[in-house]
Amino acid sequence: MQIDPFSDVLTLTSAEAVVTGGFTAGGPWAIRFPAREKIKFFAVVKGRCLVTLDGEPEPVLFETGDIGLLSVPREFVVASDPGVKPVGAMELFSGNGRTMATLGDGNDFAYIGGHVLLDPVRGKLLVGILPPWIHTRAASPHAVVFRWLLDRLIAERDAGEPGARLASAQLTQLLFIQILRSYLDTARIIPSGWLRALADHRIAPALRLMHGDPARSWHLEELARACAMSRTSFALHFRTVAGVAPLTYLTEWRMHLAERALRDETTPVAVIAGSLGYASESAFSNAFKRITGCSPTGYRTALGAADRMGSNSRHLDKVADTMQTL
Repeated sequence: MQIDPFSDVLTLTSAEAVVTGGFTAGGPWAIRFPAREKIKFFAVVKGRCLVTLDGEPEPVLFETGDIGLLSVPREFVVASDPGVKPVGAMELFSGNGRTMATLGDGNDFAYIGGHVLLDPVRGKLLVGILPPWIHTRAASPHAVVFRWLLDRLIAERDAGEPGARLASAQLTQLLFIQILRSYLDTARIIPSGWLRALADHRIAPALRLMHGDPARSWHLEELARACAMSRTSFALHFRTVAGVAPLTYLTEWRMHLAERALRDETTPVAVIAGSLGYASESAFSNAFKRITGCSPTGYRTALGAADRMGSNSRHLDKVADTMQTL
């Protein structure tokens, strides 16, 4: 299979999408969901609703098959009609292990929601490249895929067949990837940065080369030739879409790989340096400090402390997830 830089980013950040629950509703209703430090997503399985993001003056209409993804901590209200006083999600879903709820007769509307689990340290890479808000409409070119995925998720949840948990996890992961694909295919303007670069077909051959062999000392001419472009045109286009020069991108990707490698405290820094193409530990350390702001040894020490805090944080998240659906 061909090298896939976007999959590399998802793997590096340990991105794992999970459905945490949902609700059905009928008559007038409204729910306020709190801001949380997670990438959140939700889908309208049946009916329609109004979604109002905190700080936005007007609600957005969501119809059957529409999906929303929120990558920044913002409260939002999902409602049947404007003016309905919302109930808090924590109140609605309070109770040990409660992940589903019904408002009114539950016949008019159905919703499922979830969030994306990320590595507490490397996950910042993915959060940093995503837009704050994505609204994928059921009428998008990806509508057939979304409808199938949502139908299968509901079927797996309701049927209770053997392997349902694993099947749901795989379907949810594919749903998350499909949301991102749809955004990349349909967004009229994507800001310069890694996300736009990963979706740009003109520089894709160069990205595959760099991701496939990050330790190699790639030259601009080689990368440009792979993209069937002149050196000048390639460098200009790459900077336009990625926001950085090609070799700067390579260095930054190497440092992300280094951050992952430094988690293993038994691997000497010199070995990591060599695996990423640096002739000496000092050359690697200088590059690492220039990109991250600290030395590899200092980063490894801080990483150990962050892992301990992250373990506690994940425990608290599990407790919270039994009390509210997102």
